[in-house]
Amino acid sequence: MLSQAQINFYNENGFLVVEDVFPMDVVEEARAVVEDFVEKSRTVTEHTDVYDLEPGHSPQAPRVRRLKNPVAIHPIFDRMARSDKLLDIVADLIGPDIRLHGSKLNMKAAAYGSPVEWHQDFAFYPHTNDDLLAVGIYLDDCTTENGCMLMIPGSHRWEILDHHQDGVFVGAVDVKRWGIDTSSAVPIVARAGGISLHHCRTLHGSATNTSPKPRRLFLLELAAADACPVSGVTDLAQFNAKILRGNPVSRYRVKDMDIRLPLPKPERQGSIYEIQTAFRPKVFATAQT
Repeated sequence: MLSQAQINFYNENGFLVVEDVFPMDVVEEARAVVEDFVEKSRTVTEHTDVYDLEPGHSPQAPRVRRLKNPVAIHPIFDRMARSDKLLDIVADLIGPDIRLHGSKLNMKAAAYGSPVEWHQDFAFYPHTNDDLLAVGIYLDDCTTENGCMLMIPGSHRWEILDHHQDGVFVGAVDVKRWGIDTSSAVPIVARAGGISLHHCRTLHGSATNTSPKPRRLFLLELAAADACPVSGVTDLAQFNAKILRGNPVSRYRVKDMDIRLPLPKPERQGSIYEIQTAFRPKVFATAQT
């Protein structure tokens, strides 16, 4: 559980770091699984339902930037997502009934690792209310040198900024156009086994890994059970099966807020990296190839 000071910090800034949530034996087990998936990627030549590949990936030098939906592809990640210690923390911020919206494992390998441009998560998956957050579970120590996330304090109270260019959803915000001073960004530094939490409206991004150390970050997108995707629910039983704690609801809470159209195309939502390829001008350095 969180202290009142931690809750106040999250409410004020839109993010929070909590150290030592997962013991190192669990972290090391997850690392070994990740390495096994990277090794198996030598046989893959293009993006799949499991892999999002870095530019320059090859059988001789496998480069994976994301494992898609890790909760579904290996039990260790499902167990971590259901950790009572983690869910106790989340419940203090969005309430006792918690649904898993999605999961991903983003990797920035040593000396390259793709950057992610400034964005708000809510733009990718708008809901009827904004009691949603992302939990980052750190499998490595995360520093400014190896591409930690950068957060703009208080931006979770802003409107949903435009993530479109020329009428196309590009999954990134032109910070110069909006007059946003990114020098106020806070680096989210955490040790392996710690977690970060950030509100779905918090503006954030991350630079290329310039260090000799990897940065592997397991991310969970979590929602209050009474937040319903604006895109709708096609299979209610499957939707309710994603409840990690508490009970499904039959009435969904609606908050007065703007949602920008067009919405992201579902077939492209698997990779922010691919979506952001169309965005200009780039803010962060591109990965080496």
